[in-house]
Amino acid sequence: MASELTAAMSETGRILAENALDNAHAVAAVLRCAAAQIEAERALPPQVVAAMHDGELFRLTLPRRHGGAELPLPRLTQVAEIIAGADASAAWCLGQASGCAMSAAFMDEAPAREVFDPRDAVLAWGAGVQGKAVATTGGYLVNGTWRFASGSHHATWLGGHCKVFEADGSPRPGPHGRQADRTALFPRAAAEMADDWHVMGLRGTRSEGYTVENLFVAEGLALDRETEAERRVHSTLFRFPTTIVYAALFSSVALGIARSAFDDMLALGLEKKPRAARSSLRDSPVFQTRLAELEAQLGSARAYQQSAVADVWEVVDATGELSMANRARIRLATTYAINEATAVVEQIYRLAGSTAIFEDQPFERRFRDIHAVSQQVQARHTNYETVGRFMLELDVDTIFM
Repeated sequence: MASELTAAMSETGRILAENALDNAHAVAAVLRCAAAQIEAERALPPQVVAAMHDGELFRLTLPRRHGGAELPLPRLTQVAEIIAGADASAAWCLGQASGCAMSAAFMDEAPAREVFDPRDAVLAWGAGVQGKAVATTGGYLVNGTWRFASGSHHATWLGGHCKVFEADGSPRPGPHGRQADRTALFPRAAAEMADDWHVMGLRGTRSEGYTVENLFVAEGLALDRETEAERRVHSTLFRFPTTIVYAALFSSVALGIARSAFDDMLALGLEKKPRAARSSLRDSPVFQTRLAELEAQLGSARAYQQSAVADVWEVVDATGELSMANRARIRLATTYAINEATAVVEQIYRLAGSTAIFEDQPFERRFRDIHAVSQQVQARHTNYETVGRFMLELDVDTIFM
């Protein structure tokens, strides 16, 4: 019976993988209709979350044993770009949830099923190792406050990254001379949420903070998602650290925003005649030139990102190993893609003139969303320094690789 269930779940995942892009396009249509509501409510409304569940988008990075797609990273980036073209907040939430869902591969099957098997399952977690997990019988007592949990409003479970302490209060040693840390998973209802997401862009992500106090978390629901020894599922996707997956997905969010902004600019250029101008935008040599330059700028950034992700995936799929050189390659290509996409949107905003400042036009939201993306760790210019140090055979902090 167990083998039959496993086979059925694997087949479900295979079909989901085949349909991932079609499902993403179907969800994008729903998102375009809900864009104003997402912005106003600072969250993904029920019909949007339902559409994403109908398309099984939150199951794309789950192991096949859970009916997940184990979707290859190059295809995942394409899904994220499609969704971002319709709504950046939804795409950001999807990217966050996709990285979180990969933790199922680092858990025993029974506790993983508790978290991920329900149809509406979504895991979200905040940034940084901000919590404290004290070992106790059968698990840990967890205390902590975390921020920036994108998608926490519609999540069913939350995670808290914690430093681990023994029952006597002494730090538990971990690898590389650092203190051990684990990610504790718990139902969203167990946390106190903070209404602290009042921001310029990506408003609909509802990336709120949350707190737990003296919460017992069973051993099976606390994991080290970056330790190879704890990996239970050995498919290619789970050989990539979540930091690299986030870099790939969030750079695709930026590219999707920029592509939609470009398409909006192209549509505007077909109809607008600026006040006091001698010609329409369409007939302006300056506009024609800038449009072509921006297409080349955006296209080259996307091609670089896509080729880096695809080439590295092919190597890891063949060898089972992700080298530091290939991690550096993805880090460089994704950082570049985010910053180039941001530059393209900035220039489009200027080209649109006064049209860009109105809330009933798409330009000002694209401008705000891309600048929220550009402030995240994946876009930091220090990423260039890290890669440059690696290229020069200097020491690097691998957490950013």
